[in-house]
Parts: sequence; structure tokens; C-alpha cells
Amino acid sequence: MVVENLKQVEERVKAACERAGRQRDEVTLIAVSKTKPVSMIEELLPGGTRDFGENKVQELCDKYEQLPKDIRWHLIGHLQRNKVKYVVDKVCLIHSVDSLRLAQTISEEAGKKGVNVPVLIEVNVAGEESKFGVKPEETEELVRQIAQLPGISVRGLMTIAPYVEDPEENRVHFSSLKKLSVDIKKKNIDNVSMNVLSMGMTGDYEVAIEEGATMVRVGTGIFGERDYSKQA
Repeated sequence: MVVENLKQVEERVKAACERAGRQRDEVTLIAVSKTKPVSMIEELLPGGTRDFGENKVQELCDKYEQLPKDIRWHLIGHLQRNKVKYVVDKVCLIHSVDSLRLAQTISEEAGKKGVNVPVLIEVNVAGEESKFGVKPEETEELVRQIAQLPGISVRGLMTIAPYVEDPEENRVHFSSLKKLSVDIKKKNIDNVSMNVLSMGMTGDYEVAIEEGATMVRVGTGIFGERDYSKQA
């Protein structure tokens, strides 16, 4: 089932890349496995899928221990500072850095573990009260501050667009984030590369790709609906 779902998502990613005149390898498809069992992840491994996204630190750490070490784990959920120490040496990318205090904690823990942690700055492009993320107009300043910290490198931007019935409604937000990333890239800030644009989820990833996403985070489209009652 999940293998078949992934195949369908993959075809849609490819088609979106073609519409946008982009190469398929410009976009990383992250299979968001939050709340899903290890057995489902294992079904996808023979086909070569290695990028998986988790929202919760505890769940990521549990799965990290049980699965092959060549998996690239992406932390895409809100990260509390007291949990940073558990994941800095396990993730390939933290998508959700939205404050200098969080970045300072990542920097400190990276120093203790002797690692360099790639991060994305989470931007609340749509200005939703319920979402985490820095305001677009405050993003460059935060990027400049974080770029000075040791053990951490800013690789780009991330956003969680509003939940909408019509994905076209989010095109404006994806377009805004792309523009912001281009603007920051032009500044040539040391220790900052704006190579990653993480945006688009199951409902709108095709539009996100058309607007320049380099990473899309697809959970439901691959693993099916979630049962949140099973969460600890």
C-alpha cells in the first residue's frame, strides 16, 4: 500500500517538475512518518527512500535506534530547547528553527557532540496566529544572528502553509518564501546558503514545486490518514 502510494506521489512530483521546467533531482521528497510504525518505513527502504520526516523528538529517537543508519532524518516539528541535545547528532536537517534562543541551544549542543547542524529558518509566511515561525520581515536579521554561531549552518527557509481546500490559494505564500530566499541569498551572508526551500505538504506539494520548493514533506499522501489518538 505505502509503496504504491509513494509511486503515485513520485509521479506527481515528476510531473510538477516538468511543468516548472525543473529537473526531478532538484526536489527531495521527504516521507513524513510521524505517528506511523517502523514497519511502514521498512516497506519503503528497498525502493531507495531514505529521507524521512518526524515531528516529535522522542519518536525520531526511537525510530533512529531501530532503523538503518543511512536514513536521513528530518526534524520538521516545533523543537523545544530542552530536547535539542537528543537530536543534534541524529538529524540531517532541522527544518523548524524560529528563534535565536533555539539556535543558541543547538549551537551549544552541537559543540558538545562535535557536530555541525544544518538548519532551516521557519517563516510564518501567512501570518497565522496558530503557527510557529518568524515573520518574513524579521527573517534576514535572524539569519544574520544565527549565522554567527558555531556548529550550526543556515541552509535555507521553511514554511507550513495554511490548510486549504484549493492548493492554488497557497501559491502566493510559496512564491513569497521563494522571493525571500532569493533576497537573502543575494546578501552573501557568511555561513548561509539559501539552497533549501522546504515547503509544500500532501495537499499542495505540486504547487510548491512549481514555485521553487527543493524539499516537499508528504505524509498522508504516502502513509495514509493519521490516527492521533494513538499518540503518546
